[in-house]
Amino acid sequence: LQRLERDGLVESDDAAEDGPQKRFRVTAAGESELGEWLRTPPDLTSPPRDELVIKVLVALRVPGVDVHEVVQVHRRYLVELMQQYTRLKEDAVDDLGLALVVDAELFRLDAVIRWLDAADGRIKRAPAGLPATVPSSLPRLRRRVGVRR
Repeated sequence: LQRLERDGLVESDDAAEDGPQKRFRVTAAGESELGEWLRTPPDLTSPPRDELVIKVLVALRVPGVDVHEVVQVHRRYLVELMQQYTRLKEDAVDDLGLALVVDAELFRLDAVIRWLDAADGRIKRAPAGLPATVPSSLPRLRRRVGVRR
């Protein structure tokens, strides 16, 4: 908030300066900046550095590691996490903001589980002995979706 105040995007209520919390209000410049930020789509063109994807790729390369077991351990954890969020959502009936955040997390977790299922299926269908290399095609993927580095 101090940076926003310094940049003229918010103003503080000087009357509450000695109290534990200052009150702030958005300035006209802040409203304009906020509106611009709200309408700017996030940059989702770069594939994220996803720890779970990395774990599955490493499991493919390490002799003696059962990649299917690695996938199932993470899948079970994600299902349990979804159950916890579902219980939280049931308690959030009077809190629209919390319900929206929980919905977003449930959709994200569902997508990760779907990816794990698809990865597990692809691994099972792969010819035996097919080398699982670290994707050298990542720069090509970035070019394909229009990411500039």
